[in-house]
Amino acid sequence: MRKTDKKTDKQLRQALTQVCDMALEHVSGFQWLTHQVTYPRVDDTLKVTCVFDTNEQLQTYLNSEQASFLANAIQFELSSIGVKIKAKHGIHYDSEEECNKHHNGNWAKRLS
Repeated sequence: MRKTDKKTDKQLRQALTQVCDMALEHVSGFQWLTHQVTYPRVDDTLKVTCVFDTNEQLQTYLNSEQASFLANAIQFELSSIGVKIKAKHGIHYDSEEECNKHHNGNWAKRLS
């Protein structure tokens, strides 16, 4: 990883940690988030996955008036570091329940 990639990675992690901390306080059922990216093509390859505890909690969030909260927060925080992410293609939602059901709780396998 190049020096500039390391700097970008650090900024990504800090920005997404801000979103995660906010979501833990304001979004019922939200557990954590993670990201995947290929450097140096950050804008084209960045994928953020927001994880809820159960499918029911995820569906409740997606059907609520609050449904754009995570996408908006992610876009806002990333734009502050000069990174653009398309909510439709770059932000995904999942649940611990689905990972346990289909991948025996192995998130590395599920996200690959």
